[in-house]
Amino acid sequence: MTYMDMLGRRSIILKRSINRLIMKKNRQGLSVQESNFYQSMLRKWHQNEHELSVVRKQP
Repeated sequence: MTYMDMLGRRSIILKRSINRLIMKKNRQGLSVQESNFYQSMLRKWHQNEHELSVVRKQP
């Protein structure tokens, strides 16, 4: 598995987790701990997407 494959897989996993939390937030709301976890996952996803775009631009 290459670094780019790993970043792609991580992105998919983070998107699924974020999607589950969004659905829960819409249904019943999130606790403070869940909200903090959600925000940290969003930060990780943005960082991951940035790293993925940098790797794609390299020759």
